[in-house]
Formats: sequence, structure tokens, C-alpha cells
Amino acid sequence: MLRSTHMSSNLEKLRSEFHSIYGRVPRMFRAPGRVNLIGEHTDYNGGFVLPMAIERGTTVAATARTDRKILVRSRNRGEAGEIDLDSPELMRRGSWLDYIEGMARILERTGVRLLGADLLIDSDVPSGAGLSSSAALEISVGLALTEISDVSIDKVQLALVGQAAEHEFVGANVGIMDQYISALGKKGNALLIDCRSLESEQVPLSSAETRVVICDSKVKHDLAASNYNVRRDECEEGVEILRKFLPGIAQLRDVTRLQFEQYAGSLPENIRKRVRHVVSENDRTLLAVDSLRKGDLSSFGKLMWESHTSLRDDFEVSCRELDLLVDLAFECKGVLGGRMTGGGFGGSTVNLVRKQNLEMFTTQVLEGYARNTDTEPAIYISEPADGAREVVDAIR
Repeated sequence: MLRSTHMSSNLEKLRSEFHSIYGRVPRMFRAPGRVNLIGEHTDYNGGFVLPMAIERGTTVAATARTDRKILVRSRNRGEAGEIDLDSPELMRRGSWLDYIEGMARILERTGVRLLGADLLIDSDVPSGAGLSSSAALEISVGLALTEISDVSIDKVQLALVGQAAEHEFVGANVGIMDQYISALGKKGNALLIDCRSLESEQVPLSSAETRVVICDSKVKHDLAASNYNVRRDECEEGVEILRKFLPGIAQLRDVTRLQFEQYAGSLPENIRKRVRHVVSENDRTLLAVDSLRKGDLSSFGKLMWESHTSLRDDFEVSCRELDLLVDLAFECKGVLGGRMTGGGFGGSTVNLVRKQNLEMFTTQVLEGYARNTDTEPAIYISEPADGAREVVDAIR
């Protein structure tokens, strides 16, 4: 149950606007954005990731219709659209409606019979910051559509539907992490996800002494999309070469650090660097989980710094702005760890900062980044939040 004054006020505004548009009182569903604490570019290699849901999210006000049409409006965009579930599918329009249609169509393919719906969508997840506004949209819409149709769906299945919708209807070949944490996040916890088995484990992340601070560089270089695909290809090439020596491996997740060191000389330099990052990042992620279980935040932070170095030097997906943000964080008192997060070539960094140093951290990073780039970053402070749920606030 959400009880903050700010959240309740926003919910009441959304409910009131929905009523003025559609003439009915809606149910409200919310799914969060996410930040990945450690485990980068390991997901599509069958490895481990450790994201957490953030307090920013996407809220969908929804009621069922008597026909099979979905009428949807976006408060953020000031746009509206209509999808007829009894008409042929439309995909890859290149607009936000692809996410809505994708969720509805994939749900129906899985055997879920949906009712039509009136939807009004609002989000406070910043787009372009690498905080997975798209997954928050997919999961909140999917939950709304199933619940108002009186259908219960397993949260892992909901995440898989979101991933499939993005693959087919949007054309983005994403891993499972974003949808998974948006669906299954839990307040006060990070989530260790095995991206091969889809097993997960809640890992307590105490907010007694620290906060997670996200710094949005406000840049996204054109290299991002093309190089993401190149990195995936390079990882697959690494598997093909190593399979000559390790015939049992299916993905880089299967390669131990000792095996990598044994056969590294057989890999071309670029491929060797990519493989070294993935193998070492999987190890770091599991060590980070052990550190959290022990309450050893200093060791956890050290692994974050090491992750950034590996992403910068071996996987080569960082950029000047992300490196600057990490360097500025390293110089700040009370910062236990920091690293780029997300696909790279722009987006955000994630930092673990002691509570008493938050104000100084924010000031130093804002001033230092603006001085070196003529751009002011956006800074978001969050505790681990709950995943997708129906929202019942104190006003209702």
C-alpha cells in the first residue's frame, strides 16, 4: 500500500483525469523502473544479474470494456490510440503503442482471453536514462489488462510476455532482466536472477546506512544500439572458439575463470577481452551477493568499482561522460562504490553512498560534471522498491 502524500496526490490526479475522460472509477496498477547494481552484459550470456526496482515507476489506470477494444491515453506524451483485439495485429509502428499492442497480443497467444480496456498511463521513470521505462510500461500494462479481465498470471510469465512483446512488436532484442525485476522486485531487496534458469533470490539490501544514487549523464551516443549487437556477436564468437577446447559449454556463463585463463591465448585480442569481462563479471556478481548477505557494503562497493573498470577496458562500452561520473564519485567522501549501469555509451551510473554524505555527493557531482561537459546530470536517490502490484492508496 502506498501512503506517501506525493504518491497519493499523483494517484488521485490520475484517477480524477481518468474519470473525466472515461466516466468511470478505475483500478490502478503500477510497475517500477530498475537499476542494475552489478552484472552487466551477462544476461544474454546466460549469467547472473543483480538489479533492484526503483521508487519511480509507471502507473496505469484501467477499467474493462464490454467490447474487445483497448482505448489508451498517455499523460506524458499527450497522445491516444486504439487497438482492436479482434482485428489483425499491428507491430513496429515505431511508437509507444507497440508496447501496448505487444503485451495484449502476446498475452492472448499464451491463452489469456482479454477483455477490452480503457487505459490512462502516467510515468515518472525518465526515458533515455537506462532505468527501463519500457519494461515499467510493459509490466504495468500487462498486469492491468490481466487483472481487469479477471485473469491471474504468474509474475515470471508476465516478465516473459514483456520480453517477447519487446522482441516482436518493438524490435529490441532485450534480455529478461528488466521485465523480471519490474515484475518481481521486493521492497528492501535486490534480486539475484539466473538468466538461464530464470530462478531468482531476494537479497536484502539495507537502507539503514546507505542509499542507491543514480546519475543520469543525459547523453546517449549513436554507437549504443549497433555496438550492443556487436558485443553479443563477439560473445557468441568466443563461445564457438572455446567450444573446441570445452565441448560442453553452451554460453559464456559455462566458462570458469580458470578455464578462461587456460585457453585465453587461443582467442583474438578483442574476443579475449569480451570473454574476460563476462567471466569475471559473473564471479563479481555472486561475490557481491555474498557481501550483501554478510552486510559487508565496503566489499560490495569495491566490486562495483571493479565492474566499471572491466566494462570500460575489457568490454569497451563506457564513454567519456560515464567515466567522468564514476571518477567524480570516486573522489567523494562516503561513496562505497560506483559503476556505469545499463548497455553503455551513455545513460547512467549507479552509486552506493552513505546517507550522511548524500548532499555533498550531489553537489560535487553536479558541479564537477557541469564544469567538464556543460551539461547538468540528473540525480535520483532510491531505496529498493516493490515490483508490479495493484495500488491501493490511502485516499481510495
